[in-house]
Amino acid sequence: MSTAYRTPRIVITGLGGICALGTDAQAIWTAMREGRSGIGPIENADLTGLKVSTGAEIKAMPEHGIDSKRLITMDKFSLLAVIAAGEALAHAGLTIDDANAHRAGAVVGVGVCGWEAIEESYRAVFLEGKSRVGIFSVPRGMPGAAAGQVSMVHGLTGPVFGATSACSSANHAIAAAADQLRLGRADIMLAGGSDAPLIFGVLKGWEALRVLAPDTCRPFSADRRGLVLGEGAGIVVLETLEHAEARGAPILAELAGVGMSADASDIVAPTLEGPVRAMEACLAEADLAVEDVDYINAHGTGTKANDRLETEAIKSVFGAHARCLSISSTKSMHGHCLGASGALELIACVNAVRDGIVPPTVGYREADPECDLDVTPNEARRRPVRAAISNSFGFGGANSVVAVRAIA
Repeated sequence: MSTAYRTPRIVITGLGGICALGTDAQAIWTAMREGRSGIGPIENADLTGLKVSTGAEIKAMPEHGIDSKRLITMDKFSLLAVIAAGEALAHAGLTIDDANAHRAGAVVGVGVCGWEAIEESYRAVFLEGKSRVGIFSVPRGMPGAAAGQVSMVHGLTGPVFGATSACSSANHAIAAAADQLRLGRADIMLAGGSDAPLIFGVLKGWEALRVLAPDTCRPFSADRRGLVLGEGAGIVVLETLEHAEARGAPILAELAGVGMSADASDIVAPTLEGPVRAMEACLAEADLAVEDVDYINAHGTGTKANDRLETEAIKSVFGAHARCLSISSTKSMHGHCLGASGALELIACVNAVRDGIVPPTVGYREADPECDLDVTPNEARRRPVRAAISNSFGFGGANSVVAVRAIA
């Protein structure tokens, strides 16, 4: 009898999301499909002294039922993660109780941290002359707070931790959560990312980098002028196929594979080789030929260098098939939500596979000869999507790519 180890297949059984496009995953997907942008003037932050006034902002928070004692221990990025996690659990038809809590965990990616708490502390000390800051400043601000709050609110007592690798954080969190399932440490894992960077200090820092667009985000368009920051969270429920089938779960798609690499080059400037290696590793783990992929949700930030290099990387990996791909950057609608971006983009990939609809790159106006692939300009397109990959390339040269496909 063979004793060869068989890697468990990982499936997605629930989606949860909140961002400028909507306060639940279905609303987000509907807005993406319709090509509606959530980018506009920032209304809920003090922008005094900033040149930037544009972002992808959640204008009003939904009812969430979290009690006030819990809320005072949370920064906004943690609250967003908790809301998205609750939706994902409900979508998956899961109830966490004494019987399964120890086999359920969470990995939540974050690109920055709890800057609300940090900024409140700075203002209290340096502007208001106070001698002390809020007692929950540290637990609110720490990058792992979102994962911890998700576990406490939803009763998860299995593996719980944060992941932080700039713009690649959500995809790294998804990869790490899948590993917990494959290693048998859990039966149910919530995974994704959350960030709330529309804060004076964060915006001021990004302003100094000179990569923020003054109006809107136009990925791959020749007249693109940079990225637009957004806030939000996306969480998916991951299970092994065996566990999902045993409980009769709704299987939305298979998490076919992940690929990771490092540029080992520059703290902010991307390389060509790093993204190529990450995409190739993802395809290899997923056992996907390049011809099997129909859609790429691009990292597509709207900066000159990133979009040009990503186009070149896709051509390098996919060869002649690159001309047959549908590509889009949904950041043109929900903005660059940093640690949450990959999770929101996974919502797009899962639904593209399920519905046979590729969401558009909105705001596209001029063809760029250096970005000459089909970027699905301005209007969604109907086409069969057998498999989709989502690219995330972060500062520090951290690259992470995930692939999803229809469940066979």
